[in-house]
Amino acid sequence: MGQIERVREELQGPLTDEEIRRKAQAGWKPVAVVWERAVDTGAPVFSREVDVPYGYKVAADAIHLEVNNPENDVLMLTMELIVQDQRLSQIAAKLNEKGFRTRSGFLWNPASVFELLPRLIEAGPRIFTSEEWIERRKRLGQLLTH
Repeated sequence: MGQIERVREELQGPLTDEEIRRKAQAGWKPVAVVWERAVDTGAPVFSREVDVPYGYKVAADAIHLEVNNPENDVLMLTMELIVQDQRLSQIAAKLNEKGFRTRSGFLWNPASVFELLPRLIEAGPRIFTSEEWIERRKRLGQLLTH
């Protein structure tokens, strides 16, 4: 299967049936719709566009965030490998070896691991106080002293 091409177009007027037919004939299919409207400036503005931090997902109630276990595993392993002083290329190789993929479904590479570093800084306090990290730290201590 080939790669997916996506194009975002700002509408200059109403979307017409003719435009939809023309795009479909060219091989395009709609995958999302963004609606907007003018609101009273005193009313709160509701937006569904949320940047969910890596390691979390939107909960079933669509209001809260909850831990995304596979992404949390990536954060934990990445942090462990950083503590072991592994290079970004080595971390990417280990993530790929373990079957992890980026949110976009791609293989990890040094650049994608580098882009994860700010998130690791944000998540650090949660990671370092977790039971899982405490166990990993014990194992790491044994590895690093030998």
